[in-house]
Amino acid sequence: MSASSQSTTPQSISPQPAASASRIHVSFEFFPPKSPKMEETLWAAIERLAPLDPDFVSVTYGAGGSTRERTHATVARILRETRLKPAAHLTCVDASRDDVDAVVRGYADAGIRHIVALRGDPVAGLGGAYQPHPEGYASTPDLIRGIKRVGDFEVSVSAYPEKHPESPDLAADIELLKRKVEAGASRAITQFFFDNDVFERYVDRVRAAGISIPIVPGIVPIWDFARTAAFAAKAGASVPKVFAERFDGLETDERTRQLVATTVCAEQVFDLVKRGYRDFHFYTMNRAELVYAVCHMLGIRPNGKLGETAAA
Repeated sequence: MSASSQSTTPQSISPQPAASASRIHVSFEFFPPKSPKMEETLWAAIERLAPLDPDFVSVTYGAGGSTRERTHATVARILRETRLKPAAHLTCVDASRDDVDAVVRGYADAGIRHIVALRGDPVAGLGGAYQPHPEGYASTPDLIRGIKRVGDFEVSVSAYPEKHPESPDLAADIELLKRKVEAGASRAITQFFFDNDVFERYVDRVRAAGISIPIVPGIVPIWDFARTAAFAAKAGASVPKVFAERFDGLETDERTRQLVATTVCAEQVFDLVKRGYRDFHFYTMNRAELVYAVCHMLGIRPNGKLGETAAA
């Protein structure tokens, strides 16, 4: 996939990213394991990141709700074996209202009080045509109302700085976000993005539309540039040309690639801190190293302690 023709240059890292003493808050996203080996990798990442005391951790669904049972099992284990506050993803893809409501009641019975409500990707994955279940919730606002009927859950939703691939335009996408808020959503977590100007313009438009809930930037470390760029193309997220240049020639040099990835991710987050943002949602890809390093640079220390950078 060729990178966007955008030529935005990432901001350089500053040792003092903010003049405010406001604490930086983070949350981490994981996906449920598909094998015993992947489960080991997931739990190694959770154990590494848990001492950073995130506000919450979330666990995703696969396309078409394909990981529903594994998502539930992973969230239940996090709740049972750690002190973390888990949020479970929930979609309305390929499921009746009764089935979805049963999952919500199961989460409530397990002690889970935070749900990330999503329409969900089509069964065929990104790029496929979405077809609502004939007896299911037709949209995310409908799903949120269903969740709220079952119990008093905190509900987070998705937001798209460059619009959802299926939305006709950004205005329609923001109108849908407004309906999600009216249905009961209290936080929006964005699709990952790499251009902070794009994100800030999006937030300005969201506020102008009368939406006041927190808009939390979603941050993804670039473990593998080619794979990230390919996924970004499907998700409608642009990739600045300078990113391709930074990772060029590192396909087989994992050590250098990780150093570059840490730098790129830290530059983006530090620039957002300078712009006044204090909440960040990291898409961990079930790997802890880069996320832990960026959090450390932000001044986040194990067991909720603050370093000098975050408190500057």
